[in-house]
Amino acid sequence: MPSDLERRTKIEPRPLPAAIAPSRSLLRRFFDAWPPMVIVAITWLALMLVVALAADYIRPYDFKALDLRGRLQAPVFMGGDWRHPLGSDELGRDVLSRLIESIRVSLLIALASTVIAATVGVLLGFAAAHFRGIVEHIVQVFIDLQASMPFLIIALAVLAFFGNSLMLFVLLMGLNGWERIARVSRGLAIAANEQGYASAIRDLGAGPWRIYGRHILPNIAATLIVSMTLNFPEVILLESGLSFLGLGVQPPLTSLGNMVGYGREYMQAAPWILLAPAFVIVMTTLSVSILGDWLRDRLDPTLR
Repeated sequence: MPSDLERRTKIEPRPLPAAIAPSRSLLRRFFDAWPPMVIVAITWLALMLVVALAADYIRPYDFKALDLRGRLQAPVFMGGDWRHPLGSDELGRDVLSRLIESIRVSLLIALASTVIAATVGVLLGFAAAHFRGIVEHIVQVFIDLQASMPFLIIALAVLAFFGNSLMLFVLLMGLNGWERIARVSRGLAIAANEQGYASAIRDLGAGPWRIYGRHILPNIAATLIVSMTLNFPEVILLESGLSFLGLGVQPPLTSLGNMVGYGREYMQAAPWILLAPAFVIVMTTLSVSILGDWLRDRLDPTLR
């Protein structure tokens, strides 16, 4: 038994003030809903979007401007001056200005290609789910063919045969990944047709465009968005690889892969030429992947 002195000297724990406890609980709920890595990914993607939209206003120089007297200047963090914060390349062009323009071009290609792949995949998936029979079999054959062939080899052959143009390049990138979206949309559309709301709308006399466009598509849009986020980084990496090989974006335009491709020849003398675009490629693809995984966990009802 404790003595009277021990009972008097014992320090009782004090409860946290009411103003502090709810704030900690609110902070915990915030990080449970928005993990730190997701916040970093969203912040990075928002920054890339702002850079792409405001590229003409924030780049310090024209990305095509040459300055042979200032070629291969080191960036600030390697002893250079602030005229070229990220240094200059082999032709004296400002690396920061070219990086800003490259972000815009690469994101434009990735976004347009993902939209094309999603449109083709959803249309073919809905067609297979609606007509079934021979149409579904033909769509499945095309899906299997696309999935079995290495797309990089096809892209190399098409670009080498037809030449390089930005429109052809975007259309070609749009053919990457549509088979995955077609599989998902077909399966979800078949499941939706088995449910009551689609049958009820059909019994009321609605046509296929109204059924699939106004009712089925909004209900499966969350899963399709997750599939698109998986396709987006693949297009960025594929564009970077083709541009690195010289078959992607051609001068005077520039892209992230294009900058890495030109910088590989100066890897020892001027590594900053490819370090900046390589870092942006890694961060962008990683951010999109993190955001896609988080959206899948939040939107997929089977994982709840």
